Amino acid sequence: MSFEVTGRLHEIYPEQQVTEKFRKREFVLEIDDNSYTQFIKFQATQDRCSLLDSHDKGDTVKVSFNLSGRPFTNREGQQVYFTNLVAWKMEKLSGGGNTVSPHAGYEVPSLPHPADDPDDLPF
Repeated sequence: MSFEVTGRLHEIYPEQQVTEKFRKREFVLEIDDNSYTQFIKFQATQDRCSLLDSHDKGDTVKVSFNLSGRPFTNREGQQVYFTNLVAWKMEKLSGGGNTVSPHAGYEVPSLPHPADDPDDLPF
């Protein structure tokens, strides 16, 4: 299942090498749902850990993610369930010093003031 959500990067954790073949990087997104602020933890896995390299805390981002879940039998023999929000794409919407204005590099030309133009007729 694929979903998208927009929010502010509240925390970015360092990459973790969980096993020899598995690594992950977790982050927390702050989402305002008009009632309460939600703090939702996501993870990026394997080569997608680098998704967070170009983002900073405080950036507003749109995250595309998959919802996954699996059962696990604990030491007491009880069946428990894990749910993960696995990010696979992240787009910066605002924040940080890395955003570029759509008008960057464009200068507004200076126009002469009408009173400075000797050919300006009052009618």
